[in-house]
Amino acid sequence: MKKGNVGFTIVEVLAAIVILGVGVLATAGSAAMVTRMVGEGKQATRMAALASRRLEILRLAAYSTIPRCSSPRFTSGGPIISIGISETWFVPAAGNVRAVSVAVSRPTVRGSRSTVLRSLIAC
Repeated sequence: MKKGNVGFTIVEVLAAIVILGVGVLATAGSAAMVTRMVGEGKQATRMAALASRRLEILRLAAYSTIPRCSSPRFTSGGPIISIGISETWFVPAAGNVRAVSVAVSRPTVRGSRSTVLRSLIAC
């Protein structure tokens, strides 16, 4: 009885190394993209929180006086820059229900990223 050679050929080993290398490079590329997307999500959350906070400040100013919406703090304003994010807000001068908008923006490598939050405030 003749015993055969046991093991892998050099061609099989090289093919396995190439396939494994492609998989590792794909994983590294997607990890970099995921990290960038997480950073973008964090900045978008900060922008939304600042806009929401400004809207609540305006709502508090509108409801803190009698008659409503007569507070001098319930006016348009900005830009105010904090933590690298610029805030600007617009409050219409008259009306029983006012459509208030808060715009936040931040610089990025590819330009500027902005978000607008709008809400109605009853006067």
